[in-house]
Amino acid sequence: MRPQPAFVVRLLIAWIALLALLFATASSRSSAPGEVIVIELDGAVSPASADYAVRGIRKAADKGAALVVLKLDTPGGLDKSMRSIIKAILASAVPVATYVAPDGARAASAGTYILYASHIAAMAPATNLGAATPVAIGIGGDEPGKLPDKDAKDKKGRKGQPSSGDSMRAKQINDAAAYIRSLAEMRGRNAQWAEKAVRESVSLSAAEARKLKVIDFVATDLADLLKQVDGRKVTAAGAERTLQTAGAKVTDIEPDWRTRLLMVVTDPSVALILMMIGIYGLIFEFMNPGFVLPGVAGGICLLIALYAFQLLPINYAGIALILLGLAFVVAEAFMPSFGALGIGGVAALAIGMVILIDPEEAPGFDIPLSFIAGFTALMALAVFATVYLALKSRSGRIVSGREDLRGADGLVIGDFEAGEGWARVKGETWRVRSDAPLKQGDHVRVTAVSGLTLTVEKT
Repeated sequence: MRPQPAFVVRLLIAWIALLALLFATASSRSSAPGEVIVIELDGAVSPASADYAVRGIRKAADKGAALVVLKLDTPGGLDKSMRSIIKAILASAVPVATYVAPDGARAASAGTYILYASHIAAMAPATNLGAATPVAIGIGGDEPGKLPDKDAKDKKGRKGQPSSGDSMRAKQINDAAAYIRSLAEMRGRNAQWAEKAVRESVSLSAAEARKLKVIDFVATDLADLLKQVDGRKVTAAGAERTLQTAGAKVTDIEPDWRTRLLMVVTDPSVALILMMIGIYGLIFEFMNPGFVLPGVAGGICLLIALYAFQLLPINYAGIALILLGLAFVVAEAFMPSFGALGIGGVAALAIGMVILIDPEEAPGFDIPLSFIAGFTALMALAVFATVYLALKSRSGRIVSGREDLRGADGLVIGDFEAGEGWARVKGETWRVRSDAPLKQGDHVRVTAVSGLTLTVEKT
């Protein structure tokens, strides 16, 4: 029996309706807003913050997020850490928006590079960016933004021959300028101002940055930013994406225990305290072998401190002065310098801590002056206590040796006429000499010591 034409038409209509329903469902799913991951970078760009940001971007990719928002407020930081974050942004399959917030925040130095590298750059009102001139870590760094003088003379007085320090400075600035220009050209932002921020350390407010096309948006808050970027097309990892962020679910990623521990130990003050505990613990263990705990704790603290110093931009002259100061303070307890070694050690400690990290060369990594003053005062108190106890012991009564026998009481242990006999003094049996006869049980006092014979008198 052949099917009726009306039945075939109804069947085709049903199939078409089913396909339309499936297409509509798929379209609604694809157009639904995805998850937005927020990573907050507050403070100096350090190994800990770089680890936190890189892990957060990878986690966002694993979750299939629609957008990663780096909420940034930084005075700058380390070049190595900054480049780690930028590499993660450039390789990310999830678009990354760097948002300088809240009001009053800044993206100075390293923050400017991160902002330029992001797929979307945004700032809150009353924020600023710029001052991206690289600085040298260590002794003899030039002033930020100061380029080598073309008329500078070398050590032999020849013009046009910059010193090795000037040459290194020029290389650093040229490398940084080329790096930020390449980022600006990749993202279609103002490359001319970016290079100016490196060479002249200039800064911009949020409104000026938007006007000069340094950033893409000025947003009052995160919700405003997500509303503005909704529907924007960006290229991430070579693929073009259309952002669907209006009404998206926002998830904050908190630092894990590893990142929190790294943040603590890379604090210069904490690293310095760990080094002190480590050194003193080892010294105490060497002086008292067998205690074990001071040596174990000291070794662990010292290794953690060395790991932190390896990550931090430290001045090795400062480390040398701190170690020298500790050696002097310890030596004060064993050598009769009457405070000279101790005072010198405290001075070396204070100077070493001051120059350990230059706050202008490594923003956010300086050691607070209040910490330096408190620690120096504590060490000075320890030195003065050592000197006081040493002086007090010099004027105290001697409790051992020949001097201690003079004036000591004894007990005669056998009768004898004027001459020599035996008596017990301080728990020991001594030959004694007396001008008067003595009997067993008489109490005597030592008046003089001559070799192994004591001169006594009856009490």
